[in-house]
Amino acid sequence: MPYYGGYYGFDPTLILVLIGAGLSMWTSWGVKSTYSRYSQVRSMTGMTGAQVAQTILRSQGIYDVTVQSVDGQLTDHYDPRSKTVNLSQAVYGQSSVAAIGVAAHECGHAIQDNVGYSPLRLRAAFVPLANLGSNLSWPLILIGLFIGMTPFIEIGIWMFVLAVLFQLITLPVEFNASRRAVGILEQSGILQGQEIASTRKVLRAAAMTYVAAAAASILQLLRLVILFGGRRRND
Repeated sequence: MPYYGGYYGFDPTLILVLIGAGLSMWTSWGVKSTYSRYSQVRSMTGMTGAQVAQTILRSQGIYDVTVQSVDGQLTDHYDPRSKTVNLSQAVYGQSSVAAIGVAAHECGHAIQDNVGYSPLRLRAAFVPLANLGSNLSWPLILIGLFIGMTPFIEIGIWMFVLAVLFQLITLPVEFNASRRAVGILEQSGILQGQEIASTRKVLRAAAMTYVAAAAASILQLLRLVILFGGRRRND
Protein backbone atom coordinates (compact mmCIF):
# COMPACT_ATOMS: atom_id res chain seq x y z
CA MET A 1 0.00 0.00 0.00
CA PRO A 2 1.49 3.42 -0.96
CA TYR A 3 2.95 5.48 1.88
CA TYR A 4 2.56 9.27 1.87
CA GLY A 5 4.68 10.82 4.61
CA GLY A 6 2.55 9.46 7.45
CA TYR A 7 -0.47 8.34 5.41
CA TYR A 8 -1.12 4.89 3.97
CA GLY A 9 -3.40 4.42 0.98
CA PHE A 10 -5.25 7.55 -0.12
CA ASP A 11 -3.27 10.76 0.26
CA PRO A 12 -5.66 13.33 1.80
CA THR A 13 -3.25 16.19 1.05
CA LEU A 14 -4.18 15.83 -2.63
CA ILE A 15 -7.18 17.96 -1.69
CA LEU A 16 -4.80 20.93 -1.45
CA VAL A 17 -3.57 20.28 -4.98
CA LEU A 18 -7.12 19.97 -6.27
CA ILE A 19 -8.09 23.26 -4.63
CA GLY A 20 -5.12 24.98 -6.26
CA ALA A 21 -5.90 23.46 -9.66
CA GLY A 22 -9.53 24.51 -9.30
CA LEU A 23 -8.55 28.10 -8.52
CA SER A 24 -6.22 28.21 -11.52
CA MET A 25 -8.85 26.83 -13.90
CA TRP A 26 -11.53 29.18 -12.55
CA THR A 27 -9.38 32.30 -12.95
CA SER A 28 -8.15 31.17 -16.37
CA TRP A 29 -11.75 30.79 -17.50
CA GLY A 30 -12.55 34.15 -15.93
CA VAL A 31 -9.88 36.09 -17.79
CA LYS A 32 -10.74 34.45 -21.12
CA SER A 33 -14.46 35.07 -20.78
CA THR A 34 -13.99 38.66 -19.54
CA TYR A 35 -11.55 39.47 -22.32
CA SER A 36 -13.85 37.87 -24.89
CA ARG A 37 -16.79 39.96 -23.66
CA TYR A 38 -15.01 43.30 -23.74
CA SER A 39 -13.09 42.57 -26.91
CA GLN A 40 -16.47 43.11 -28.59
CA VAL A 41 -16.73 46.66 -27.20
CA ARG A 42 -15.02 49.15 -29.51
CA SER A 43 -13.44 52.19 -27.89
CA MET A 44 -14.78 55.62 -28.79
CA THR A 45 -11.35 56.84 -29.92
CA GLY A 46 -10.91 53.91 -32.31
CA MET A 47 -7.23 53.58 -31.37
CA THR A 48 -5.67 50.13 -31.68
CA GLY A 49 -3.68 48.47 -28.93
CA ALA A 50 -0.45 49.26 -30.77
CA GLN A 51 -1.36 52.93 -31.18
CA VAL A 52 -2.30 53.20 -27.51
CA ALA A 53 0.97 51.57 -26.42
CA GLN A 54 3.02 53.93 -28.55
CA THR A 55 1.05 56.94 -27.31
CA ILE A 56 1.51 55.97 -23.65
CA LEU A 57 5.23 55.34 -24.02
CA ARG A 58 5.80 58.70 -25.72
CA SER A 59 3.68 60.52 -23.14
CA GLN A 60 5.96 59.14 -20.42
CA GLY A 61 9.13 60.15 -22.28
CA ILE A 62 10.06 56.55 -23.09
CA TYR A 63 11.66 56.37 -26.53
CA ASP A 64 13.88 53.29 -26.24
CA VAL A 65 11.02 50.79 -26.06
CA THR A 66 9.46 49.39 -29.22
CA VAL A 67 5.99 47.90 -29.69
CA GLN A 68 5.68 44.72 -31.70
CA SER A 69 3.19 41.99 -32.52
CA VAL A 70 3.67 38.39 -31.36
CA ASP A 71 1.81 35.18 -32.12
CA GLY A 72 -0.67 33.56 -29.77
CA GLN A 73 -3.64 34.56 -27.65
CA LEU A 74 -3.11 36.51 -24.43
CA THR A 75 0.65 36.20 -24.93
CA ASP A 76 1.17 39.89 -24.25
CA HIS A 77 4.24 40.79 -22.18
CA TYR A 78 6.96 43.36 -21.66
CA ASP A 79 10.56 42.19 -22.12
CA PRO A 80 13.00 44.41 -20.18
CA ARG A 81 16.00 42.75 -21.85
CA SER A 82 15.03 43.70 -25.39
CA LYS A 83 13.01 46.77 -24.32
CA THR A 84 9.93 45.61 -26.22
CA VAL A 85 6.21 45.70 -25.49
CA ASN A 86 5.00 42.50 -27.12
CA LEU A 87 1.31 42.46 -27.98
CA SER A 88 -0.65 39.47 -29.25
CA GLN A 89 -2.22 39.97 -32.65
CA ALA A 90 -5.69 40.31 -31.11
CA VAL A 91 -4.43 43.22 -29.00
CA TYR A 92 -1.98 44.82 -31.42
CA GLY A 93 -4.46 45.60 -34.18
CA GLN A 94 -7.77 45.81 -32.31
CA SER A 95 -9.50 48.89 -30.94
CA SER A 96 -11.61 47.25 -28.23
CA VAL A 97 -11.49 48.42 -24.62
CA ALA A 98 -10.07 45.00 -23.71
CA ALA A 99 -7.20 45.31 -26.19
CA ILE A 100 -6.45 48.85 -25.06
CA GLY A 101 -6.43 47.80 -21.41
CA VAL A 102 -4.00 44.94 -22.03
CA ALA A 103 -1.71 47.14 -24.14
CA ALA A 104 -1.71 49.82 -21.44
CA HIS A 105 -0.93 47.22 -18.77
CA GLU A 106 2.18 46.06 -20.62
CA CYS A 107 3.22 49.70 -20.98
CA GLY A 108 2.79 49.89 -17.21
CA HIS A 109 5.64 47.39 -16.93
CA ALA A 110 7.75 49.47 -19.31
CA ILE A 111 7.12 52.51 -17.11
CA GLN A 112 8.09 50.49 -14.02
CA ASP A 113 11.33 49.57 -15.74
CA ASN A 114 11.96 53.16 -16.77
CA VAL A 115 11.49 54.59 -13.27
CA GLY A 116 13.33 51.77 -11.51
CA TYR A 117 10.32 50.33 -9.70
CA SER A 118 11.87 48.24 -6.90
CA PRO A 119 9.53 45.19 -6.97
CA LEU A 120 10.12 44.83 -10.73
CA ARG A 121 13.87 44.90 -10.21
CA LEU A 122 13.57 42.40 -7.38
CA ARG A 123 11.51 40.09 -9.58
CA ALA A 124 14.04 40.32 -12.40
CA ALA A 125 16.90 39.58 -10.02
CA PHE A 126 14.96 36.66 -8.55
CA VAL A 127 14.31 34.93 -11.90
CA PRO A 128 17.48 32.76 -11.83
CA LEU A 129 16.71 31.57 -8.30
CA ALA A 130 13.08 30.89 -9.19
CA ASN A 131 14.12 28.88 -12.26
CA LEU A 132 16.64 26.96 -10.16
CA GLY A 133 13.99 26.18 -7.58
CA SER A 134 11.41 25.12 -10.16
CA ASN A 135 13.86 22.84 -11.98
CA LEU A 136 15.46 21.19 -8.95
CA SER A 137 12.72 20.95 -6.31
CA TRP A 138 10.89 17.84 -7.48
CA PRO A 139 13.98 15.93 -8.74
CA LEU A 140 15.61 16.42 -5.34
CA ILE A 141 12.46 15.36 -3.49
CA LEU A 142 12.08 12.24 -5.66
CA ILE A 143 15.76 11.33 -5.30
CA GLY A 144 15.47 11.72 -1.54
CA LEU A 145 12.44 9.44 -1.47
CA PHE A 146 14.09 6.86 -3.72
CA ILE A 147 17.35 6.59 -1.79
CA GLY A 148 15.78 7.30 1.60
CA MET A 149 17.80 10.42 2.42
CA THR A 150 15.82 13.16 4.18
CA PRO A 151 18.32 15.99 3.45
CA PHE A 152 17.59 15.74 -0.27
CA ILE A 153 13.87 16.08 0.44
CA GLU A 154 14.43 19.09 2.69
CA ILE A 155 16.63 20.82 0.11
CA GLY A 156 13.99 20.10 -2.53
CA ILE A 157 11.31 21.73 -0.37
CA TRP A 158 13.50 24.81 0.11
CA MET A 159 14.01 24.95 -3.67
CA PHE A 160 10.23 24.95 -4.03
CA VAL A 161 10.06 27.84 -1.56
CA LEU A 162 12.10 29.91 -4.05
CA ALA A 163 9.47 29.33 -6.73
CA VAL A 164 6.70 30.31 -4.31
CA LEU A 165 8.52 33.51 -3.35
CA PHE A 166 8.76 34.46 -7.02
CA GLN A 167 4.99 34.09 -7.35
CA LEU A 168 4.48 36.38 -4.36
CA ILE A 169 6.96 38.98 -5.64
CA THR A 170 5.07 39.03 -8.94
CA LEU A 171 1.78 40.14 -7.36
CA PRO A 172 2.65 43.78 -6.51
CA VAL A 173 4.34 44.14 -9.90
CA GLU A 174 1.21 43.12 -11.77
CA PHE A 175 -1.24 45.12 -9.65
CA ASN A 176 0.92 48.23 -9.87
CA ALA A 177 1.18 47.94 -13.67
CA SER A 178 -2.60 47.80 -13.92
CA ARG A 179 -3.03 50.84 -11.65
CA ARG A 180 -0.59 52.80 -13.77
CA ALA A 181 -2.36 51.71 -16.94
CA VAL A 182 -5.85 52.70 -15.79
CA GLY A 183 -4.60 56.02 -14.43
CA ILE A 184 -2.92 56.98 -17.68
CA LEU A 185 -5.86 55.86 -19.83
CA GLU A 186 -8.21 57.97 -17.73
CA GLN A 187 -6.00 61.05 -17.47
CA SER A 188 -5.13 61.05 -21.17
CA GLY A 189 -8.74 60.61 -22.28
CA ILE A 190 -7.90 57.51 -24.34
CA LEU A 191 -10.78 55.81 -22.52
CA GLN A 192 -13.69 57.54 -20.84
CA GLY A 193 -16.59 56.79 -18.52
CA GLN A 194 -17.85 53.22 -18.74
CA GLU A 195 -14.84 52.28 -20.86
CA ILE A 196 -12.59 52.74 -17.82
CA ALA A 197 -14.83 50.50 -15.71
CA SER A 198 -14.79 47.83 -18.43
CA THR A 199 -11.02 47.95 -18.69
CA ARG A 200 -10.69 47.61 -14.92
CA LYS A 201 -12.72 44.39 -15.10
CA VAL A 202 -10.43 42.97 -17.78
CA LEU A 203 -7.26 43.82 -15.86
CA ARG A 204 -8.73 42.62 -12.56
CA ALA A 205 -9.57 39.26 -14.14
CA ALA A 206 -6.03 39.00 -15.50
CA ALA A 207 -4.54 39.88 -12.11
CA MET A 208 -6.55 37.12 -10.44
CA THR A 209 -4.69 34.52 -12.49
CA TYR A 210 -1.49 35.58 -10.71
CA VAL A 211 -3.24 35.44 -7.35
CA ALA A 212 -4.49 31.94 -8.14
CA ALA A 213 -1.03 30.81 -9.26
CA ALA A 214 0.48 32.08 -6.00
CA ALA A 215 -2.26 30.39 -3.96
CA ALA A 216 -1.77 27.10 -5.82
CA SER A 217 1.97 27.23 -5.16
CA ILE A 218 1.43 27.94 -1.46
CA LEU A 219 -1.01 25.04 -1.20
CA GLN A 220 1.48 22.73 -2.92
CA LEU A 221 4.20 23.88 -0.52
CA LEU A 222 1.89 23.24 2.42
CA ARG A 223 1.28 19.75 1.09
CA LEU A 224 5.01 19.06 0.89
CA VAL A 225 5.52 20.27 4.44
CA ILE A 226 2.66 18.10 5.70
CA LEU A 227 3.94 15.04 3.86
CA PHE A 228 7.62 15.34 4.61
CA GLY A 229 8.00 17.93 7.36
CA GLY A 230 8.07 15.34 10.12
CA ARG A 231 10.19 12.85 8.23
CA ARG A 232 13.41 13.69 10.10
CA ARG A 233 11.65 13.11 13.42
CA ASN A 234 10.44 9.76 12.17
CA ASP A 235 13.84 8.67 10.80
